Amino acid sequence: MAMQLLSVASEIYPLIKTGGLADVTGALPGALAGEGVATRTLVPGYPAVIARMGKAKVVRRYVALFGVAATVLAARVDGLDLLVLDAPDFFAREGGPYGDQAGNDWGDNWRRFAALSRVGADIAADGINGWRPDIVHVHDWQAALTAAYMRFGPAHAVPKIVTIHNLAFQGRYGADVFGQLGLPPEAWGMDGVEYYGGVGYLKAGLVSADAITTVSPTYAEEIRSPVHGMGLDGLINGRVERLHGILNGVDTAIWNPADDVLIPKAFSGRALAGRGANRRALERQFGLDADGAPIFIIVSRLTWQKGMDLMVDALDHLVGLGAKLALLGSGDHPLEGAFLGAADRHRGRIGVRIGYDEPLSHLMQAGGDAILIPSRFEPCGLTQLYGLRYGCLPVVARVGGLADTVIDANAAAVAAGAATGVVFAPSDPLALHGAIARTVGLHRDRPVWQAMQRAAMRTDVSWGQSAARYAALYRSLLTEAA
Repeated sequence: MAMQLLSVASEIYPLIKTGGLADVTGALPGALAGEGVATRTLVPGYPAVIARMGKAKVVRRYVALFGVAATVLAARVDGLDLLVLDAPDFFAREGGPYGDQAGNDWGDNWRRFAALSRVGADIAADGINGWRPDIVHVHDWQAALTAAYMRFGPAHAVPKIVTIHNLAFQGRYGADVFGQLGLPPEAWGMDGVEYYGGVGYLKAGLVSADAITTVSPTYAEEIRSPVHGMGLDGLINGRVERLHGILNGVDTAIWNPADDVLIPKAFSGRALAGRGANRRALERQFGLDADGAPIFIIVSRLTWQKGMDLMVDALDHLVGLGAKLALLGSGDHPLEGAFLGAADRHRGRIGVRIGYDEPLSHLMQAGGDAILIPSRFEPCGLTQLYGLRYGCLPVVARVGGLADTVIDANAAAVAAGAATGVVFAPSDPLALHGAIARTVGLHRDRPVWQAMQRAAMRTDVSWGQSAARYAALYRSLLTEAA
């Protein structure tokens, strides 16, 4: 009989997505099924989610969940078994999952995601129509309080895992919210939800979990240091025996250049010529000159973490080397403005699209030569995995999952046919400039470049190995709890 897993998350692809979290929670259930794990995922009932539900069954009702009426709906959507928290007062809002259309935080996110976590813990304790999870896996701060509700409630014996997708986002609120969370008095304290005098959702999950995972092995090591620990390194070091770094994968059915319907021309490592049609389409989309110069792409949030301020300063250097850039992303308004200004200054060499467009991101990976990811820290990163899959060679900072997934084109790796990209350190202007120049030089040597593309496309970026590691971790926790 399959192991029964409850996953709790604030996003899931293809229903609702703001970043890589959704890609993981959407793809991992299918990969786990091959390991004998059956997953049901609890997500908030945002308008985009409700609209995709079709026929749904009410499996749980709340008269007053943090003061509002709510139901839990069960449905199967796009191959995913979903439990959806339909609480219109919390989730039926125009805008994103965490804020309005202007980018302002909703202001009551502490209550919205406490409600999601409360329901996750209730399902862990009571089940749904005779179904009960053997194990609970929660993702990031929005769901992390589930582990605390379980620890201090009737589901305390059910094994629980918290995955950190990005430690920088922790869900910190004032001490005044504690009395409204419905937790017992003993949950307040250093060994509970209290965090620097307030309430820390992620901290509460980490201290309550039976296992903590991060989305790459290197990031698991990095967050043990004060530089990357974001104030939680002491807690993490104190629980290091419970810490596991498991690399993310990608959905290789969706991200497959050999049969991707979102690109003009399918191709493979054995038939790289097909990339030419995608390159020409990419140049048209971004108004780039139709020449043989290397096309760098960026598909990213435009933030300090992603090193986008470093990238702004490198644009003139990139153009000066004869290269071109196509950028898709949104984020900090000053950075958006700086990239748009550079596109205006370098017409035909830089093209910028503010926002996010999933089909366009496929075209960029299929038509671009190299994807730039100069992150200051990167728990895993997925865009470099898409780049590897599509032969768009990653140019990455040596941090987190970027360091774990890209083999630098040093002389030995090139000679061995193992190089899959360019890796640089530290994440600063000088190193970034050098990495761009090195990439342009490699691109001039077509046999070397194509050998790197083929090596990249042979890289296993699927969920196979990682799903097996998660399944093994689940089983070890069940054995421990028995």
